[in-house]
Amino acid sequence: MFFTRRHLSALSLASLGALSSLTIAAEPESTAKKPNIVIIMADDLGGKDLHCYGNKLVDTPSLDQLAAEGMRFTDAYAAAPVCSPTRAAMMTGQAPSRLHLTNHAPGHKDGFALKGSNLQEPKTLRNLPLSYVTIAERLSEAGYKTAHIGKWHLSYVGRNNTTGPTELELRPEHQGFDINIGGHFRGGPPSYFAPYKIPNLPDKEEGEYLPKRLADEAIAFIKDHQDEPFFLNWWPYSVHYPIQARKDLIKKYSQRKGPGIKDPIYAAMIEGMDTEIGRFLKALDETGLSKNTIVIFKSDNGGYDGDNRPFRGFKGQLYEGGVRIPWIVRWPGKVPAGSVNHTPVISMDCYPTLLDVAQLPLTPNQPVDGESLLPLFQQKKIKRDAIYLHYPNYAFHQRNRLGGVIREGDYKLIQRYDNGELELYNLAVDISETKNLAKQSPELAQRLAEKLQVWLKKTNAQMPVRVQGGQGAPGK
Repeated sequence: MFFTRRHLSALSLASLGALSSLTIAAEPESTAKKPNIVIIMADDLGGKDLHCYGNKLVDTPSLDQLAAEGMRFTDAYAAAPVCSPTRAAMMTGQAPSRLHLTNHAPGHKDGFALKGSNLQEPKTLRNLPLSYVTIAERLSEAGYKTAHIGKWHLSYVGRNNTTGPTELELRPEHQGFDINIGGHFRGGPPSYFAPYKIPNLPDKEEGEYLPKRLADEAIAFIKDHQDEPFFLNWWPYSVHYPIQARKDLIKKYSQRKGPGIKDPIYAAMIEGMDTEIGRFLKALDETGLSKNTIVIFKSDNGGYDGDNRPFRGFKGQLYEGGVRIPWIVRWPGKVPAGSVNHTPVISMDCYPTLLDVAQLPLTPNQPVDGESLLPLFQQKKIKRDAIYLHYPNYAFHQRNRLGGVIREGDYKLIQRYDNGELELYNLAVDISETKNLAKQSPELAQRLAEKLQVWLKKTNAQMPVRVQGGQGAPGK
């Protein structure tokens, strides 16, 4: 059976067992306060969008400073090339393939088949069921004050739902969060300027800027709860569609041309988000909370409206441009300042990492597909030898081929589900995925393909169904 908050409360410490040896040694309760936890997950921010990741034309001083004070991951991956699956993976520690939540909500109708393709999508969940024990539930049970601010995108039920929970019953406040500000089923805001028309986010003055408002709410939360351990799950809507930004920043980036700026409004959105994150980080400093707070900044998938070069592809595709993301961790005294880590990491890793940070054991009877990153914080290695992706759905733009991915070391294999085609790339020398080595190294390609199939079976992945019709698919 799955654990619930009630079940966790009833368990004794003895029944939970000893904590991992990697967990930071506990201090006497009278003198030690549990670390505060802050996750900031941007939306649709590409792996090369930030200044500290190589974009020299976009100014992101706040996130650059965060990276300088912490650890920057160069090979970080989203659990999926689209929003909802990554968010569910973050909350549960499980791969989207295991959750059967593999596409953005609402996605396409069950059984959708793209014209020209011979594959029909499998049925996919469109929300995160209440049966899963989220990281928020675990932390709440451990005494953390929990808040979700911003995008949720895990509570879609459709207009004709008559049997399951309602959309209201699947929002953050029913998944372990004491406070929910702005989280509901929608993937993007109707507007970045008030009136927002976002549930749980009452409008204030007309024309108010959404990133500023969400930062205000985040700052208010940490100030209100600075005397108790807190978990802030801040998922900005930025930089998801609609592409809207402050006029002064649009003017600034309209005058900048070159690699890194595909759209001046998008670039302005990035700096606007960075500015508000900077205000929040300053508030952490001013309240004296920074020293005992781990801050994790990342994105939910690759970029869509920005310049992803040198990566190939974009959101909704399995090439690096669709799944490679920025990932920064700052934890004073625990994570070496100014460090850079090249270990591949993935969204599911957040769940076991935060359990270790809070000195909590894994959730019994709930599989975890991620790995704790604490060894990496200590400049050690983790045991995992490969990471995997499974995307059996058509993205909203319908410009992708269905497939799975395995990355082992420097090699990345994509297996296409329409015709079984294998694409093998050596990312160490071909980050743009231009030279397919599958025919040149057939034994390696076949070994990785077989390893991918083992993982798909292990996670009970749902596969697309072959139908009569066209050959091939778009996005090649």
